[in-house]
Amino acid sequence: MIKLRSKRFSRSSSKLGGGATGNSIKGGEKGCGGISEIKWELRPGGMLVQKRDTGESAGEGAITVRVSTVSKWHDISIEATSTFGELKMILSLVTSLEPREQRLLFKGKEREDGEYLHMVGVRDKDKVLLLEDPATKERKLYGLAGGQPIEAPCRTIRV
Repeated sequence: MIKLRSKRFSRSSSKLGGGATGNSIKGGEKGCGGISEIKWELRPGGMLVQKRDTGESAGEGAITVRVSTVSKWHDISIEATSTFGELKMILSLVTSLEPREQRLLFKGKEREDGEYLHMVGVRDKDKVLLLEDPATKERKLYGLAGGQPIEAPCRTIRV
């Protein structure tokens, strides 16, 4: 985190009457007229932005994601900086589906394993849809048939 002082919105401690004692305005404390120090943070993309006052900056801390299947839903607590692949690993423990058999949709789009939850916009109490991959579903049904190719019901025998 980078702390920069904005000249437009803050005053030096000498103008506030505390120049001799070295008092300065700390972030969150109000000075004369409600003026306070602005905290800045450097985002991963290199952008310098004003830090939020929510106590947790975006992308930090644990969030609860509601994962909905066709018939059930699960509340999963996960770090906001996790990936959809890590969410699939947790869901494989809760459901009987392997991570490669899962398809996760958020805001109507299928998400890749390498995408980060906070970068896509997943917030606390958001809903993610879990679907079973149709190809693996077909393979499971094929496996239930005994693994043999489906042929004609009987063979012709010549004598």
